[in-house]
Amino acid sequence: MNLEQLRRAGVSDRRTRRLCGPGGPWRRLHPGVVLLRNSAPTRQQRLHAVVARYGPSVVITGTDALRAHGVKCPADDEIRLLVPHYCRITTCEGVSAARTARMPAPVTVDELPFAPPARATLDLARAEPDPARIRHLLTLPLYWGLCDRQELLTELEEGPQRGTATVRKVLHELDEGPIQAHGLATRVLDMARLPPPNWDVTICDRRGRRIGEADAWWDEIGLAWQYRCTPGTGGFSHLALAATGIVLVRCTVPQLRQVPQEVAQELAHAFGDASRTPRPRVRAIPMTPIGDAA
Repeated sequence: MNLEQLRRAGVSDRRTRRLCGPGGPWRRLHPGVVLLRNSAPTRQQRLHAVVARYGPSVVITGTDALRAHGVKCPADDEIRLLVPHYCRITTCEGVSAARTARMPAPVTVDELPFAPPARATLDLARAEPDPARIRHLLTLPLYWGLCDRQELLTELEEGPQRGTATVRKVLHELDEGPIQAHGLATRVLDMARLPPPNWDVTICDRRGRRIGEADAWWDEIGLAWQYRCTPGTGGFSHLALAATGIVLVRCTVPQLRQVPQEVAQELAHAFGDASRTPRPRVRAIPMTPIGDAA
């Protein structure tokens, strides 16, 4: 709460100073911004305090924006702000601000203004020197279905170009299809409430001869899930898998996106069936992972 709101509520500045003093019940977070308790502020309270301190023209970007859009990622130590280029502000500890002539239209979540997913991602990636970390950041909005690679490319082209060579290279090399599919599959698993599987495995017989592939595999019970199937038969490897006694669930990426609850129910039913049948005599070998945003 800022001082003006407290004044309108009948609390004088003098009383506010006393309540925020040593041993008092309130805590001052920023000049002119008070937390009406003396406990450590939560991240959400810190975000509200920053907007109260710097005004409604700022936009929150970076990991806080991605988290507001639903991405499961740890927050940065600092809160990152975008500030109109004509504003001059003095930041406080734990806050970094970038002045820009390209202020994005904010997305409001919990009464806070956040940058859109593509902008928040590129604001992080432009400041990151490590190519592996850049790749991880760029996969996040793709994995969570918040934007596609073209939106990231457009945002990259429209923003400042200095120091973006590595970001551009990594972005052009990304294959968004498998990353998006894996993110959709993970959300289906959350609905099904199943234990985590092994991802992307080759299934072999006891002699090591390849039988087929599974996008997800529950080794203890012999349950396989192929979620990147094409409409139609898409080959006959699924028949070879089923012939071993493996319980197999197959679906397409559009089904993951359009009817996730139905796929989750089918998976849960198949998990029960596999739990009640003998495990097939096969073994699984990990393949190269397709993404790193999980």
